[in-house]
Amino acid sequence: MINPVLVIEIELKRAFWFGASLLLVFYVSLALLESSPNNPQWLLQSVLVWIFCIQQTWQRRALNCPAGVTTVFPDLGSANRLTLLRGWLLACCAGFLFQPQSDTFITWLPALLYSLAAIFDRLDGYLARRYKQVSILGNELDTVFDALGLLVAPLLAVSYGKIHWSYLLVSVAWYLFQWGLYWRQQQALPIYPLVPNRIRRALAGFQMGFIAMVLWPQFQPPLTKMIGLSFMLPFLLGFIVDWLVVSGRLAENSQRFALFLSKLEILSRYFFQPALRLLLALGLALIETTSEFPLFSSNNFAYTDTLLCFSLLLCAAMIVTGLAGRVGALLLVVLLAWFAPELNLNNHSSPFLQVVVCSAVWILFLGCGRWSLWVQDDVWVHRVDGA
Repeated sequence: MINPVLVIEIELKRAFWFGASLLLVFYVSLALLESSPNNPQWLLQSVLVWIFCIQQTWQRRALNCPAGVTTVFPDLGSANRLTLLRGWLLACCAGFLFQPQSDTFITWLPALLYSLAAIFDRLDGYLARRYKQVSILGNELDTVFDALGLLVAPLLAVSYGKIHWSYLLVSVAWYLFQWGLYWRQQQALPIYPLVPNRIRRALAGFQMGFIAMVLWPQFQPPLTKMIGLSFMLPFLLGFIVDWLVVSGRLAENSQRFALFLSKLEILSRYFFQPALRLLLALGLALIETTSEFPLFSSNNFAYTDTLLCFSLLLCAAMIVTGLAGRVGALLLVVLLAWFAPELNLNNHSSPFLQVVVCSAVWILFLGCGRWSLWVQDDVWVHRVDGA
């Protein structure tokens, strides 16, 4: 009987050469479409990242089995192949790092590549469950490639001026966390396990969605920088809590900690989340009444302006009433960012706009809380995005 690990090794070697060949084709296509002295740099960077993706998979090849089982699956499986494809897309994105932004249609390529990688991130776990090939390998690769994507894409967004440089704390958070675990291991210090948490996975998914959005040329600062800071804070807070757990400063399995989390959840649900909805409504009202650039009134009655104002009002109503408030918050943030020039938001310095943006982003993370009309979007986030 053929050793399944050897089969996986052969498959990985073929995947490497096939991926490298496709990168060469991509490079030649870029050179033909847009002659640039930086094209060789694109090829070098993308190949190095592709080597990293294959190396990370190779060193874990014996983990292509379910947790607690030693029998390795006979091949990589559809889910892990899709994860490798995600790594190849990230390698293509990495090729655009440290290069000037193109003023041709090529400027859309990084956004397209990373958006596809983010979409595939939602699918590989589904395929693993669908074909009953959930493995330690797939779980670890998913985390490694998530971290890689949140390093490459934010670096691109910072270089394009889309987000503040401080957002790179999100990029290095996972690597610092892993280094901390290694350091504790070398010092013979105890490392305490993390209890599986759907919120942790959902937070990473939201970051990928945000970065995929801001890479598209339509989305421009300063509003994208404001949204980025709002996305960054809960994510970093989550890493700090996780570090306190693995270092033993918080006993995640203790009854005392469980009681604290229960009280915190009640406080958030009954007070903090409803307060965010009120803050958002108050911020929108103050922008409308005091700002030089109101959101819900236009200088003319063009159809597109009227439709945009109605859409913004609908999103605000969904959030305030708690009628699929997360969906309303997502649409509100996207509309504000997409139509920033039309709404004069790129010249908007009102602190009330910052309140609106932060409130909308945090409602997207947490939900609308108590006294909401319909919260099935909460169910979707917990059951699907956090799976």
